[in-house]
Amino acid sequence: MKLYSLSVWCFAGLFLANTTIAQQSPTANYSFNRSPLKQGAYVQLPLGSIKAKGWLLKQLEMQKDGFTGHAEELYPGDNDLGPNSDWLGGTGNGWEKVAYYVKGLVSLAYTLDDPALKAKAKKWIDYTLSHQQEDGLFGPPKMKDWWPRMPYMYALQSYYEATNDNRVIPCLSKYFKYQLAHLDAEPLDAWGKSRAGDNIELVLWVYNKTGDATLLQLANKLKTQAYQWQDIFTNNKFHFYGDDYQPRHMVNVAQALKFPAVVSEFSAEPIYNTAMQKGIAHILYENGQPEGLGAGTEHMSGHSSVEGVETCTVVEWMQSLETASRVFHDAKIGDHLEKVAFNALPAQFSRDLKEHSYYTLPNEVRAADGQHGFNQDYGNGLLLSPYSGFPCCRYNMHMGWPYFVKNSAMATPDGGLAINTYGPMEISALVGKGKKVKVTEDTNYPFEEQIRLNVALSGPASFPVHLRIPAWCLNPQVSVNGKALPGVQSGEMLVISRKWNNNDKISINFPMHVETEKQVNNAISVERGPIVYSLKINQAVTNIKEHKVAGFYDTQIVPSSPWNYGLLLDNSKLNEQFKVVKGKMTDDPFLADQTPVELKVKAKQIPSWTLDQRGTSAFDVPLSPVPSAAKTEDVTLVPFGSQNIRISVFPTIGTTVWNTKHLSEDFTDNTAKGWVIYGGRWYYENNAINCGSIDVNNSGTGAKIVATGTNFANFTYSANVAVNSEGDAGLIFRVAKPAIGSEAYEGYYLGLNAQKGTIELGKSSNGKWVVIASAKQDLKTAETYRIKVKANGDKFEVFLNDAAAPVITATDSEYKTGSVGLRTYRALAKMDNVEVDAL
Repeated sequence: MKLYSLSVWCFAGLFLANTTIAQQSPTANYSFNRSPLKQGAYVQLPLGSIKAKGWLLKQLEMQKDGFTGHAEELYPGDNDLGPNSDWLGGTGNGWEKVAYYVKGLVSLAYTLDDPALKAKAKKWIDYTLSHQQEDGLFGPPKMKDWWPRMPYMYALQSYYEATNDNRVIPCLSKYFKYQLAHLDAEPLDAWGKSRAGDNIELVLWVYNKTGDATLLQLANKLKTQAYQWQDIFTNNKFHFYGDDYQPRHMVNVAQALKFPAVVSEFSAEPIYNTAMQKGIAHILYENGQPEGLGAGTEHMSGHSSVEGVETCTVVEWMQSLETASRVFHDAKIGDHLEKVAFNALPAQFSRDLKEHSYYTLPNEVRAADGQHGFNQDYGNGLLLSPYSGFPCCRYNMHMGWPYFVKNSAMATPDGGLAINTYGPMEISALVGKGKKVKVTEDTNYPFEEQIRLNVALSGPASFPVHLRIPAWCLNPQVSVNGKALPGVQSGEMLVISRKWNNNDKISINFPMHVETEKQVNNAISVERGPIVYSLKINQAVTNIKEHKVAGFYDTQIVPSSPWNYGLLLDNSKLNEQFKVVKGKMTDDPFLADQTPVELKVKAKQIPSWTLDQRGTSAFDVPLSPVPSAAKTEDVTLVPFGSQNIRISVFPTIGTTVWNTKHLSEDFTDNTAKGWVIYGGRWYYENNAINCGSIDVNNSGTGAKIVATGTNFANFTYSANVAVNSEGDAGLIFRVAKPAIGSEAYEGYYLGLNAQKGTIELGKSSNGKWVVIASAKQDLKTAETYRIKVKANGDKFEVFLNDAAAPVITATDSEYKTGSVGLRTYRALAKMDNVEVDAL
């Protein structure tokens, strides 16, 4: 078919400038930003406008038949979702639980257009709308906390989008007047202060409906009272709040990623346009995981293959990226969103979406009961269960898939349609001058490379279609009615502006290739397109408890085949070494035994890579390359989200290159490479490394950070150490098998205890602390001391402040060589100027 006035533009990076610009091709189809808000932002289509198809519909249907459809049966308590909930006028205390659940329930109900789910949602929504107090407060009257009302407002927004119920906007308008009148006397704190971006987003949404200028005053007040996330993200200040853990709580961080985006809509300060991207860069550099998230159990946990991600973090990170995509028209945001959605999200759930895991690990070889030493540990935190971990995720997880669907396409203020994430679905929208269009995405993406868009119109219409072109795709191709478009660039938004006719077709081809990404300890993860791949492991599945709701279990999964493999790779010929095996597409590609895309690669087992001292988790991935005399085997890799146990951070096979000569680290620029955290709260400030407080359990009693690429036998090792509290801090050396936990390592420790006035040399042997020698010294809290140990064979000399004579001379022969690092035990500490020299 002939193309009419076809023009193509590509926009890289941020679409919005720091100043207000005029809308192009204004349209009355949807409520776009009013003045003085920045123009150009996309808006959500009304809930229900996008219908999932194929494999994506299967996930929603399993959710309906699984944890969402049965949530009120699973959690019937007064303080949960029962009929005596205070959100229904009862005496319970539902706090955030009900709000989380209803937020996800409404979005699923109307995405599926399911009568039973809609009836459940209507029960909660109707009670809220019909019982608002005269002063404007909605929800439980005795609950004065701002925070739980924030997720509930998203439920009300979604309900309005789906039903156009004329009670919603007045309810929210009245509540916002209540907020404006009371925030000075009752300011945001804790969770509300952390998550104020949610509140602001809903305030701006109502402003665009009503034009009430007092809402802009409220938005500014909320911005001022919130944590200053734009500064935290830009300058990596997550740990700079002392005992206040809110800015380092990873769910808060994920939720706050939207804060700069929503504030940028009414603030001209340039920092808001870049803060989210800078924050993500800091998070992933220090805590990054293969599936595109930062480790947080529950607080930021460092770069590790055996620290986890909370289910709440997954869905909140996704929603923040969905919001940001509407404001910043940056294709890489959509890339990131797909990576999280197609990998982390399905990994959190059982294959039938009846259970979830509170935490999911990149290298998780046991989904079973047991302590792991996390900063916030739960014995059942890795178990698949309706009751896994703390009772927040079981209520918050319901929004994951339906929010992904409802945010996949957006209306644009030029009268067009933007497709930000891809999958099998059907999009109904108004375009141009109010013309109805239906765009059908015929695809199995991300399990195939082709996406076919069919445009259905009652007659010709001129409007633009905005398409995200992934940055990972090296040779993207787009054609309209068989004619290839020029200038299609990776990592940009492609805009096709033309007169469209019924049955026009857009054909998209995103060729996928295998890539590896560097992970902790020089290991790698494997990606193809938006999918991260993990080792296929045979699973021994045991339902250890059936709950009162039939078909819902506590399920333990342990491996029944080897998992400790390293990959044999020559990076110069990467795509030749991975064989892509394509199979039949099924309705559920997140089943490892029937996933439509597998990778085959050569590997060897690493016998020394085992379970850690607790026996509940694997040791962190060993430093690569790793030697192995085992036979070469062919192993299969499957999508990250298709299994509940996995290895996704792989060592590579080869000869290990150790640093055995010299190490100098002064933490310049508040960073360091090659230091791996094993518990506790380590962070960089003022060009030093600090171990801060944590208000929780286990690893906080004995936190370690190890330069894992070092291997020193005989040496001198010195550093500046200041102990800022009770407890002790100092140097560890000849370290092997580090893991999370106080004595979870093999090796020696030299520690200062300022309050006790002691310097002590000891070791961790068979999981127990053994004192070798100690000496009394005149030490002061918060004063910096230079400590040095000279190790030569089985002889040790300890020096304080560069004195000529040692304060300790001792002998011990248990450990001959190993890595160096730093350690604290029940202490706050600051350390700097690390020097190690081989003898």
